[in-house]
Amino acid sequence: MRYPYFKIDAVIEQAASQVMETLAPTLRRIDEITDYNQQKMMAAFNEAGVSESHFAASTGYGYGDRGRDALDVVYAKAFGAEDALVRHNFVSGTHALTVALFGVLRPGDTMVSVTGIPYDTLRGVLGITGDGNGSLKEFGIQYEQINLKDDGTPDYEAMERELKPGIKMVYIQRSRGYSLRPSLFVEEIQRIAEIAKRKAPGCIVMVDNCYGEFVQKMEPVSHGADLMAGSLIKNPGGGIAPTGGYIAGRKDLVESCSYRLTTPGTGREIGATLGNNRELFMGAFHAPHVTGEALKTAAFTAALFQHFGYAVTPRPEEARADIIQAVMLRKKEALVAFCQGIQKGAPVDSFVVPEPWDMPGYDCQVIMAAGAFTLGASIELSADAPLREPYAAWMQGGLNFHSGKLGAMLAAQSMLEQGILFAEPAGDF
Repeated sequence: MRYPYFKIDAVIEQAASQVMETLAPTLRRIDEITDYNQQKMMAAFNEAGVSESHFAASTGYGYGDRGRDALDVVYAKAFGAEDALVRHNFVSGTHALTVALFGVLRPGDTMVSVTGIPYDTLRGVLGITGDGNGSLKEFGIQYEQINLKDDGTPDYEAMERELKPGIKMVYIQRSRGYSLRPSLFVEEIQRIAEIAKRKAPGCIVMVDNCYGEFVQKMEPVSHGADLMAGSLIKNPGGGIAPTGGYIAGRKDLVESCSYRLTTPGTGREIGATLGNNRELFMGAFHAPHVTGEALKTAAFTAALFQHFGYAVTPRPEEARADIIQAVMLRKKEALVAFCQGIQKGAPVDSFVVPEPWDMPGYDCQVIMAAGAFTLGASIELSADAPLREPYAAWMQGGLNFHSGKLGAMLAAQSMLEQGILFAEPAGDF
C-alpha cells in the first residue's frame, strides 16, 4: 500500500498511477518552465546584490531601508519590468490593484476593461456596485467594458472597433476568477496591448496578474503591458510571504503609484518594513518552484477527475496561463464532498469540515476549503465555489506536488465514500 497514513481506496490509487503515466510530458513541460524561472529569479537576486544586511528591520518612517529597495529590484528584474513596488502593507491583491488605479488615473479619465466585468472585489473600487463611496466613479473616472466572446476569449474585433484616442487605460484581468472562461497567456495580452496602443495612442495597458506570475517564462510587463499588480499570498510570495502585494511596470507609473501608497513627494522613500524583509525575500526566491508545484497539482487534479468522468478546464495536457483548475462536479453534494476532501489534505485545520455558508457579497451560498499556514493564501492548496450551476469547484495552489496530489486524491475519496465519485463522461466545458 502506497498510502499507509491515509485511507485511499484501491480504485483511486490505481487511477492516480495511470494518470501519472499519461501526465509525464505535461510535468516535464512544467519543470522546464520552472527551471527557467528559477534561474531568472537567481539572476535577479545576484543582480540586486542581496545580503544578510537586507533582512534587517526598520521602524518609524523607514528612511534608508536598503532591504526594501533591494526587494523592489529583485521583483523588477524577475518580472522583466523597469521598476517594482513591493510592500508588506498591501493588504491584498485588490488593494495593490486599487493603489495602481488611483495612482495613474485622474478625474475625467476613461478606463476600459477588455476582459468583461472584473471579479467581485474590484467592482466596488470601480463604483459599478455598492454605494460608490471612495470609488473611482466618485472621483469622476469613467468605466467602460468590452465583453469577451461567447467562448470566453478576447474579442479583438470589438477592441478594434471600440478603442479610440483619449482612452487613458485599457484594463486586463488575466485570470478566469469565478468563471469558466480561459485565462490569458502573455501572448494574448501582448496582442491586446498592440491593438490598444494603436487605437488609443498613449493609453496605459494595465494587467491584473493575480494567479499568473511565473506560470509562463515571461510576464505581461515584458510583453506590451505598462503596469501589473498582484498579491504576495498568491504565486509571487512562494507560500512564505505572510502578506503583501506588488505593482510592477514602467518606472514613471510605478513612481506615481508610490505617491498614492504613501504621499506625493515621499513615495517609496518611506515605509518601515518591521522585520518582514527576510520572509519576503525568501518567498520571492521560492516563488518559481512553488508555482511549478501548484501547476503540477492542477494538472494531476484535472487528469484524475477527468478519469472519473468529469469535465475539467484546463484539460490535463493543456498549457496553462494561471494556477487555477476548475472541475465541473454537476451536483451540490459532489461539490461539497470535493471541498471537504481537499480540507482533509491540508496541513492546517485538516479536522475542520467545510460547510456552505451565506458569504457577504454573493447571491448564493459559498463553500471554501483552505487549511493554510497563511490565512487565505491561494498558493496553498485550496478549493472554493458558489453553490450554483454548474457546481464547479475552483482549486488552486499546493506548496509541494506530493501533498497537493494527496489532497486531490482525498477529494476523490470523500466523494467515493458518499457514493458520488463516478460520473458519465461529459466531455469539455
